[in-house]
Formats: sequence, structure tokens, C-alpha cells
Amino acid sequence: MRPFLQAVSYIFHPLFIPIAGTIAYFIITPKYSPIEEQSGNILPIFILTVIIPIIAYLILKNVGLINSIFAPTIKERRYPLYISILLLLMVIYKVIPNNYTAELYYYFLGLIAASMASLLLLYLNFKSSLHLMGMGSIFMYLTCLSVHFEINITLALSALILLAGLVASARLYLKAHSKAELLVGFLIGAVSQLLTIKFWL
Repeated sequence: MRPFLQAVSYIFHPLFIPIAGTIAYFIITPKYSPIEEQSGNILPIFILTVIIPIIAYLILKNVGLINSIFAPTIKERRYPLYISILLLLMVIYKVIPNNYTAELYYYFLGLIAASMASLLLLYLNFKSSLHLMGMGSIFMYLTCLSVHFEINITLALSALILLAGLVASARLYLKAHSKAELLVGFLIGAVSQLLTIKFWL
């Protein structure tokens, strides 16, 4: 059971949430998106939010600032969040303006807000779950896309809820978080996306 739940923690790592939301947008949207626009968003976002953070993690681990990719302690979690916020800001200011998509712009704005809220809680000595923050973010984003485009993606949303439950169970089983930390993480992600919808929905 433990290896399976560890695999779940890796597969649904918050590192993959930005690119997952980006790909989901282009799958769901009924608007015509030229291949140039899709690749102009997906490729640089993948590099900035997946490749560079992995390289940064390897550097942080080599210099002894982080011991695990899950950054279990409050002190360790600050560094990935600093880097994540910086890279998400780069997406907002450097990538999206070249192929502007309002829905993606506000999705990333919500991710930045959620990351900053999680960082603030660290300074209050509270370690909210970044895994559940990611799951809450993408769930609320897809829900809003469904309403915005009037498309029924109930099955996808149901699957996301089940996956969020699986991720929460994995984090609890591995003793990475308490129930309160998981709940707060999910709420931070969901509410951050919810607060942006008045600008694009």
C-alpha cells in the first residue's frame, strides 16, 4: 500500500498543476486555437513550471537546503514556494501576453494567490498541503470553464474529486499532513480560483 500511495504523491505533485490546467484548457475550450497559440503557451509553461523547478530542486538538494521533493518541514517549503511564485509571475508577464488567453491568465493569477497564501501560512507556522492546494485549484478552474463554455464535463469533475480524495488519503497515510492542513490546502486552491472568476466568467 505504501509504495502505491507514494506513487500517488509523485504523480499528483503540485509541480504538474500549472501545465495540467493549461492542457485542460485547450482540450475543453470550444474556441479555435491555432497550433501556434497552443504550443506558444504549453511549451514555455512546461519549461518554466516543470523543468526549471526540477533543476532548482536538484540545486537546493545539493546545497542542503532541501532533503526531499516533498519539502516536509516548514523551513524547506519556503524555498520551493519562492521559486514557484517567481516562475508563475514569469508566465503571467512573459508567456501569456504573447498568446493572450484570459482564462489562462486568471488561472495563473489564482495559482500565484494560492501560493502566496500558503507561503504566508508558513510564516504563521502552519503547513497547508500543496498537493491539495493544487487539486482544489484545478477542480475549481475546470468547474468555472465548464460554466463559462457551457460544456458538460461532469465525469471529469467527478474523477477529480475522487483523485483529490485519493491524494488526501495518501498524504494522511504517509503522515505528511493533518486533516486540517489538507482541508486548508484544498480551500486555498479552490477559493483563489473562485476569486478570479468575476474577471473572466
